[in-house]
Amino acid sequence: MPLHVSDYSWQQTNAAVFISVPLRGVCVRDADVFCTESYLKVNCPPFLFEVFLYAPIDDEKSKAKIGNDTIVFTLYKKEAAMWETLSVSGVDKETMQRIREKSILQAQERAKEAMEAKAAARREDQKYTLNVMMKIEEEERKKIEDIKESERIKATKELEAWKEHQRRAEEQKGIQRKEKLHQQEKLIEEEKKKLKQKSHTRNSAPRSLATKGRNSENMFFEKLKENSIPAPRSASSIKINFTPRVFPTALRESQVAEEEEWLHKQAEAQRAMNTDIPELSDLKDEEKNPEWLKDKGNKLFATENYLAALNAYNLAIRLNNKIPLLYLNRAACHLKLKNLHKAIEDSSKALELLTPPVAENANARVKAHVRRGTAFCQLELYIEGLQDYEAALKIDPSNKIVQNDTEKIRNIIQGTELKS
Repeated sequence: MPLHVSDYSWQQTNAAVFISVPLRGVCVRDADVFCTESYLKVNCPPFLFEVFLYAPIDDEKSKAKIGNDTIVFTLYKKEAAMWETLSVSGVDKETMQRIREKSILQAQERAKEAMEAKAAARREDQKYTLNVMMKIEEEERKKIEDIKESERIKATKELEAWKEHQRRAEEQKGIQRKEKLHQQEKLIEEEKKKLKQKSHTRNSAPRSLATKGRNSENMFFEKLKENSIPAPRSASSIKINFTPRVFPTALRESQVAEEEEWLHKQAEAQRAMNTDIPELSDLKDEEKNPEWLKDKGNKLFATENYLAALNAYNLAIRLNNKIPLLYLNRAACHLKLKNLHKAIEDSSKALELLTPPVAENANARVKAHVRRGTAFCQLELYIEGLQDYEAALKIDPSNKIVQNDTEKIRNIIQGTELKS
């Protein structure tokens, strides 16, 4: 049973009520305060303070100040008047229970309204963010389309200019070819005229000389024909040597200095990691993976080989110290091996990494609180252990095992149950 606080004090004015609740020997900052317009409750195990107020108060404006083993409440009245007493007198248990239930329902309704308002605000923020992102993407898409269009126009102009240049070059070649043929025809005509003049002047020459002149004329024509037609190209093969590349990009498109600097830094980081952890040099690639080591530690823990599991978790944490489940599992190994202070340290580290507290990591946070609370209880620090178990219950109120263990720790603190 909780210890009801009866040595409190209170004062009042026409507008406010001041209540001082002493809670000695416990951590006041972990107190659970519940306040509505007609009911006030403070739960700080093993102490309990509750009061059914004489008149309604404004619970939204009211406030509490915690410090020096005391909680001081400043409650603002809804109607300015002096109260005869702090609490309503002559209230039976049924009325008290009805007031409690009504207060809880009011608090739940208010929390539900706040949650709905928060969800609506979050939806509006998401809608606004989505609209902004769509607008930005549309602008980026338009910008890219404009760049593509300008590049297309530029490429089209360059292609047209190249075609025009090729056409002019072909026309120039055609003109040169015609001029060359014309010159060759002129030479042929001149040679024919010379041969005719020789034949007229040498009519009396022997027939053999005329035959020789015709043969020389034929040879001249053949020589002109050979000079006008170019010889065919000779067949050959071209050898291509490719430069070896670490990166897949072509050498003309890459930045060699930056790539070599990146490779150098990667090699330095690998050497530094192998130097910091000498064991890595003897491990396989899969054994350097923290997730693989975690699974291996889980299998060893299931076979009750706690020392081997502890070594697997140690190496995984040295490889990556940002995974909360590694600290949580190592805390379980320390509990089995009675390394209680180390179990507390690993559970606290896991809770530190399990932030922010969301639904996805709720189960892990429950385990961390329970394992740290178990270590505290085995060190006979029952108040600290009770705080961890109550924190686990806040996360998972329907957990029967945690509920039973919490009740046992309360009984040990109150002296109604033996320590086990």
